[in-house]
Amino acid sequence: MAAAAAEQQQFYLLLGNLLSPDNVVRKQAEETYENIPGQSKITFLLQAIRNTTAAEEARQMAAVLLRRLLSSAFDEVYPTLPSDVQTAIKSELLMIIQMETQSSMRKKVCDIAAELARNLIDEDGNNQWPEGLKFLFDSVSSQNVGLREAALHIFWNFPGIFGNQQQHYLDVIKRMLVQCMQDQEHPSIRTLSARATAAFILANEHNVALFKHFADLLPGFLQAVNDSCYQNDDSVLKSLVEIADTVPKYLRPHLEATLQLSLKLCGDTSLNNMQRQLALEVIVTLSETAAAMLRKHTNIVAQTIPQMLAMMVDLEEDEDWANADELEDDDFDSNAVAGESALDRMACGLGGKLVLPMIKEHIMQMLQNPDWKYRHAGLMALSAIGEGCHQQMEGILNEIVNFVLLFLQDPHPRVRYAACNAVGQMATDFAPGFQKKFHEKVIAALLQTMEDQGNQRVQAHAAAALINFTEDCPKSLLIPYLDNLVKHLHSIMVLKLQELIQKGTKLVLEQVVTSIASVADTAEEKFVPYYDLFMPSLKHIVENAVQKELRLLRGKTIECISLIGLAVGKEKFMQDASDVMQLLLKTQTDFNDMEDDDPQISYMISAWARMCKILGKEFQQYLPVVMGPLMKTASIKPEVALLDTQDMENMSDDDGWEFVNLGDQQSFGIKTAGLEEKSTACQMLVCYAKELKEGFVEYTEQVVKLMVPLLKFYFHDGVRVAAAESMPLLLECARVRGPEYLTQMWHFMCDALIKAIGTEPDSDVLSEIMHSFAKCIEVMGDGCLNNEHFEELGGILKAKLEEHFKNQELRQVKRQDEDYDEQVEESLQDECPHRPWPDRQWGLCIFDDVIEHCSPASFKYAEYFLRPMLQYVCDNSPEVRQAAAYGLGVMAQYGGDNYRPFCTEALPLLVRVIQSADSKTKENVNATENCISAVGKIMKFKPDCVNVEEVLPHWLSWLPLHEDKEEAVQTFNYLCDLIESNHPIVLGPNNTNLPKIFSIIAEGEMHEAIKHEDPCAKRLANVVRQVQTSGGLWTECIAQLSPEQQAAIQELLNSA
Repeated sequence: MAAAAAEQQQFYLLLGNLLSPDNVVRKQAEETYENIPGQSKITFLLQAIRNTTAAEEARQMAAVLLRRLLSSAFDEVYPTLPSDVQTAIKSELLMIIQMETQSSMRKKVCDIAAELARNLIDEDGNNQWPEGLKFLFDSVSSQNVGLREAALHIFWNFPGIFGNQQQHYLDVIKRMLVQCMQDQEHPSIRTLSARATAAFILANEHNVALFKHFADLLPGFLQAVNDSCYQNDDSVLKSLVEIADTVPKYLRPHLEATLQLSLKLCGDTSLNNMQRQLALEVIVTLSETAAAMLRKHTNIVAQTIPQMLAMMVDLEEDEDWANADELEDDDFDSNAVAGESALDRMACGLGGKLVLPMIKEHIMQMLQNPDWKYRHAGLMALSAIGEGCHQQMEGILNEIVNFVLLFLQDPHPRVRYAACNAVGQMATDFAPGFQKKFHEKVIAALLQTMEDQGNQRVQAHAAAALINFTEDCPKSLLIPYLDNLVKHLHSIMVLKLQELIQKGTKLVLEQVVTSIASVADTAEEKFVPYYDLFMPSLKHIVENAVQKELRLLRGKTIECISLIGLAVGKEKFMQDASDVMQLLLKTQTDFNDMEDDDPQISYMISAWARMCKILGKEFQQYLPVVMGPLMKTASIKPEVALLDTQDMENMSDDDGWEFVNLGDQQSFGIKTAGLEEKSTACQMLVCYAKELKEGFVEYTEQVVKLMVPLLKFYFHDGVRVAAAESMPLLLECARVRGPEYLTQMWHFMCDALIKAIGTEPDSDVLSEIMHSFAKCIEVMGDGCLNNEHFEELGGILKAKLEEHFKNQELRQVKRQDEDYDEQVEESLQDECPHRPWPDRQWGLCIFDDVIEHCSPASFKYAEYFLRPMLQYVCDNSPEVRQAAAYGLGVMAQYGGDNYRPFCTEALPLLVRVIQSADSKTKENVNATENCISAVGKIMKFKPDCVNVEEVLPHWLSWLPLHEDKEEAVQTFNYLCDLIESNHPIVLGPNNTNLPKIFSIIAEGEMHEAIKHEDPCAKRLANVVRQVQTSGGLWTECIAQLSPEQQAAIQELLNSA
């Protein structure tokens, strides 16, 4: 006995040490605890929990540890216990709950009971702890408030506790919740039963019948939301947000009341900001998850908008704002930020048709308010709704822009700042139309605002808006302003460099350096004359800005130098290339001492890649220095954790953790730091493989080993895309090592790629993976896929097609929904082409490549793709039509004799697409041109499958192609074949068709359909020259061309 007591005493010391603030002591204790065998752990922990004389902290710690043990290692520990011990644990827990007087301790023990119950429901849903259920029923109707709380807490924590008996007990469960929600004496019981109700509804999110059955609990639930908020508890309000997010349909019978309550709480300034923002979150979430339902309550939407705007006016006066040199992160808990983000989401959720007319007047009034805060909020609101109200604002953009530009001269600096924000946001949201229409006004106004000495924040934000403007500005529009832009940027840079040296301020300089980079990036070779104006100062910054607070400036300057180098090209940049490389190498050697969050890292990584593009093969010598840190960054493993709700409450979002709710009170946490850097690093590895080809061969093996597993890196889309893109490029690099090495590498990646095609959740990433896979097939050629591969691929493609048809059925179901309205139809139309088409398109593209690169042998897989291919030529989506038509062309060109009947079958389908009324519109033209090209290929490569004489005149009338340059070359080459062989139908009786042929050639030249260095251009020029020698015919042909067409023919003759 004494020995056991001594051990228990040791254990109390251990619990104390686990709570120690001293890291060394705590780590030591954690190791000791880990090494105690499972059964002993349970005995010790229960003993500590039961011992009411022990220290409160130690008992709480023991309760948390026991819950974690059951949650993470149940199957290792519990089933191995003798059955009498199992029974003892169960009754012990229920006993402690009944005896415990301290409420927070009782909650923790209830959590253990809920965790045990969760694990004691077997595969078939039988609850193997009937005493636990009996305890629930007894406690919930007990006179003891503590026990009623305990029962509700367990049910809230594990609403699935009834297992397969739930339907049987449904009325009992409902009665129990209703009864508790009406408990007038005990607010805590009302709150807990409301949370338990929400948890139960969420746990049954697919059970629509249950929603109806439980609909009459909603009024009581909403009352509890209201009451708990005024007792400074927002837990029920949070539950309401979860319901709005996951099961908005549950709220439908009392939607008006839900919205009215949220609106009231949001507008009540006696509540704290967090609560008001949560109340707003209910409405905003519904605008995303149940837009159609919400659009019926326009009165509420109309009242919510002023609430959001009022929040956006909630700004602090700040004397030092205008010249603060550090951009402190926007205070994310602030009402202003919350209001702005809510407005943005609501506009996107409900659509501009509804939102813009409601908000326009409010914004206009705010902009005329003498108080700067209102003008600031009005401009920020205008920035926020641009994405959601895109279509509606486009029509009145001219008025909006003229109006906003006036505020760049507002007397208050923060309003000028907001005006810069609005201009920058519109430059992004409405590009490139915005740039085309307003370049003159906007560039002039921003340059003038950048001169706002004495208000650094405004200057910097004007420079930031200019960056947004130039990034999406067509080069031809920017060129006329280059002189003026460069003059301004240079004088500001010189001035700010002096300020940096004298006062140490750097905010504006950071932005100006990026503006210069952005202008150079858009202007490309036209930036050459200004190169010498900037490069010395930029090099000076990189050399001398070595202090910690200048890291961002230095990173941005490195970016600027490399972008200018890329813009002006190797010849001009060579004079500085070795200096710049030395500077980069010096930074790189200090790289290992850099802290992980150093902003220079990602700038450095990108700059190296640009230097690689500029220097080409000469970059290879630097790889040994660059690759170490790059591989290190690309290999970052994010911190992840599986947490349950209890642990979550102790972790806050601000230490860079993000959480995904997995349901069942569990969440998955990931620390996001380093993810962007990892993604950038992976993209740079892609860049090196692409630029250096065989020069990168030394590194292909380690990079392949890094990349293949990253196809499953679900924390970041960019990483998966880079991993996919790298595969065909790495194969290219590895070619020099011979076929055996190459095949080994292909085997290492092939299965992973096929698996990724089957499991990738994001359709944009999926299309990248499929595209890369197709490229790999091109590199590896015939025989790289075996039967199993084909079967797996065929199966995946079939599944994708079936999923597509299932989605179509689902859309039909949505059309029957009671909330169906025209906007739902619009969004269905939107999702219809956008979502599933990448699957079909890329599915076809893979098989296009199979036909092209595995030619006649591919026929044995024809069943997988020929039917879909013929079917998809007439698909609703132009992208799918294009892929199918391209495939049919490839089939005619490379497919063996087996494919001939399919060519015959394809022809009328292709003609139907070409001749449809809207075949030449912007969105359809590429698909149509692929169809025209396919018809040409069928005539050229499978002439005996169709009646060429009959088809040719039609085909000529459809020429030339000018959007799809690759197909244009193919059709012109075929045209040349026909002319050179003097084909009677093409030339016409007595060459009467020649003027028509001339106009086709001229049009092709005008649209730059064929590059002059292409051999095809020579053939066309020769056709023209032959006619030129024949006098009269020449005059006749030229006479029928317009002046532009004549000039184009001349241009062709001069250059080809």
